[in-house]
Amino acid sequence: MKIRTRWLLGGLALGAGAISAISAYWKNKNVQPEKKGNDVWARPGMRVTFRAELMPGRDRHERTFIVKELLSSGRVSLHDVDGEHAAKEFEPIQFDRPVS
Repeated sequence: MKIRTRWLLGGLALGAGAISAISAYWKNKNVQPEKKGNDVWARPGMRVTFRAELMPGRDRHERTFIVKELLSSGRVSLHDVDGEHAAKEFEPIQFDRPVS
C-alpha cells in the first residue's frame, strides 16, 4: 500500500471518529432528565411512624402520625406534630404489615 493511501485512510478514520463523537455529544446535550413527579415517599393522609430512636419509650401507635401535607422540598408536615420532617426520620414503609 502506498504512503498516500495510508494517509488518506487514516484521515478518513480520524474524521469519522470525530463526527461520531460530536454527534454523540449533541444527542446527550439535548436529552432532558425525566421528571419524577409521581415518585414521592409519602402522600397526604398516609400513616408514617417515627423511628424508635427519635421517640424512645413510646409504642408504635404513639409514634404513628398522619401526613397533612407534602412540601416541595420533599419533607412533610404532620397532623398533631409541629415542624417539617424528612424521610430519614421515619421507619421504612412496610407494605406487608397490616394496617392498624
